[in-house]
Amino acid sequence: MTQKEPLVIDVISDVVCPFCYLGKRRLDKALAEVTDLDVVVRWHPYQLDETLPKEGKDRAKYLSDKFGSVEAVDPMHQRIEAEGRDLGINYKFDKIANSPNTLDMHRLILWSRADDLQSETVERLFQLYFEEGADLTKPEALVNVAKEVGMEHDLVEQLLETDSDLEKTQKQVAQAREMGVTGVPFFIIDGRFAISGAEKPETLVSAIRHADETSTTEPEYTMMQ
Repeated sequence: MTQKEPLVIDVISDVVCPFCYLGKRRLDKALAEVTDLDVVVRWHPYQLDETLPKEGKDRAKYLSDKFGSVEAVDPMHQRIEAEGRDLGINYKFDKIANSPNTLDMHRLILWSRADDLQSETVERLFQLYFEEGADLTKPEALVNVAKEVGMEHDLVEQLLETDSDLEKTQKQVAQAREMGVTGVPFFIIDGRFAISGAEKPETLVSAIRHADETSTTEPEYTMMQ
């Protein structure tokens, strides 16, 4: 009997997207409901704002420039905070002082795949940004993440000083846009079923089980690795 290949879930997200944090926690809950299936989760980069400088931008100024004022996003933040509480997320938007360019974070997530630590790395980055207000433009912050999750942090420190995989990460971001992704999180299940947004766990469970039951059909999406 031929062994069945793992069911792959590709997640396109950005570290500074609060809905992506909700989406990850909901995916975690969904995966806890399908432990009878062999599922592999792969994380792919997206940038909500590619124009941000490497050192980031003052958060208050960024929100004012984008939405007219800091207060304009209060209703959205309050709604996200309420949804987050149900998932064990303690959003602290008032702690965020800097809106960072996320390319280096995405490079770290890419490198963590070699150690099968992508989900752990993504989770820690979300925690640091949304719950602790960490400045993730600082290389030492990313090196600490690598150390905490069990990566070779000395190597990460060296790689962050170079342009290693920078072009590859930018191409992956471009690929997502070419595929028609305009918002994140964006889930691709078994290369065939796309779910846009931080859907409820039961929606993800249904999609995962349907993908498993119909796994003989050809994929429609091919993600750059």
